[in-house]
Amino acid sequence: MDARRLARKARLLRWAINLYPPYLGAGVRVRRISPDFRHVRVRMGLSWYNRNYVGTQFGGSLYSMTDPFFMLMLMHLLGRDYIVWDKAASIDFIAPGRGPVYADFRIDDELLAEIRARTANGDKYLPELHAEVRDGEGTLVARVHKTLYVRLKPRLRQAG
Repeated sequence: MDARRLARKARLLRWAINLYPPYLGAGVRVRRISPDFRHVRVRMGLSWYNRNYVGTQFGGSLYSMTDPFFMLMLMHLLGRDYIVWDKAASIDFIAPGRGPVYADFRIDDELLAEIRARTANGDKYLPELHAEVRDGEGTLVARVHKTLYVRLKPRLRQAG
């Protein structure tokens, strides 16, 4: 896919996610999807609808703001020949989020090469990816651990 078309898809996806009702309700905003889908930045403000009983970011909202991004990025980076699903996730809460929080997601060439190599013969691969949620001062609020399922689609496994 050419760079111009990929950049257009990134802009459209950002717009669509920002209108997604669960994200609107949680105050989650995608600030940036790089034109090559290798970096995503997400922000979540603190307001009455995502504040918990003690006045900090609700844990469910903190996880929600990180949920689909590695999967979406890999789907676009690997293309239509691959199945990409979220398989497992966990979140470690480190410090209370008392204001806006941010999460950055990155995928590099090394990870893409590893995925392609490990799935080339039709096997599934379960890469483990990590993201951090930080407040505006850079304080670590939470660590998110994601396990994805990646495999060539059946028609390509049979051909190989």
